[in-house]
Amino acid sequence: MKSLRVLPRPAAARSCRFARQLQDGLPIRALLRLAEALAPGDMQTLYAFVPKATLARRQKTKRLSAEESAKLARVAGVYAVARDVWGSDEEARDFLQRRHPLLDDDTPLAIALGSDVGARLVERILGRLGHGTAA
Repeated sequence: MKSLRVLPRPAAARSCRFARQLQDGLPIRALLRLAEALAPGDMQTLYAFVPKATLARRQKTKRLSAEESAKLARVAGVYAVARDVWGSDEEARDFLQRRHPLLDDDTPLAIALGSDVGARLVERILGRLGHGTAA
């Protein structure tokens, strides 16, 4: 009997490739772009992802660690959902930086930075907002 070879779907292949990129560490420029999108002109946003001294070391290798890359990808995903829901970069930034009562008056950005669970919580709030239900 001949064995069948199942080819990955293009989306699955891209996901696997992205997972490997995260493991290897994303380039520093990805962090610079996201920080600029989240808070234009505010360098302090960089340090929410990577402490200042660590970032200086990362500049030499031009790569983030796997953990820092995962955090960056997590927040970029939340930011993308916020842009979809709010319809603009400015309103998405405002939502992410404004304290929210369902997050114990913390900001969605801080909660998403903290953990995957926090990011999913923020995405659920955004989903409810996007569907017009109470959030």
